[in-house]
Amino acid sequence: MTVGFNGIGNSQVNPQKTSADQAQNTKSGNQSAAAEQAPRQTPAARGENVNLSQQAKELKQIGQKLESSPEVDDSRVEQIRAALADGSYKVDAEKLAQKMLEMDKSIFG
Repeated sequence: MTVGFNGIGNSQVNPQKTSADQAQNTKSGNQSAAAEQAPRQTPAARGENVNLSQQAKELKQIGQKLESSPEVDDSRVEQIRAALADGSYKVDAEKLAQKMLEMDKSIFG
């Protein structure tokens, strides 16, 4: 069912294509042609390359160094255990409290 407003029917509303419509049709036509050609090319034929920035290379090296280093310094752990066992390990209560306040502030603002 067609409704006419002021004597205008479906066939009379903007029958001409705008330049945007024509550009869209041309673009979609080019995309379909490219899509048809894409399956014919193998990845090697396209010559895909990846180039890493200098910063990415440095980050990769740092990551490799971190992976190769131990997670815990066993010698330092043993020094602290020995100091705790013989009573020579002293805790600076003021320094500890300050660090706790800083941590609290960083977490809760």
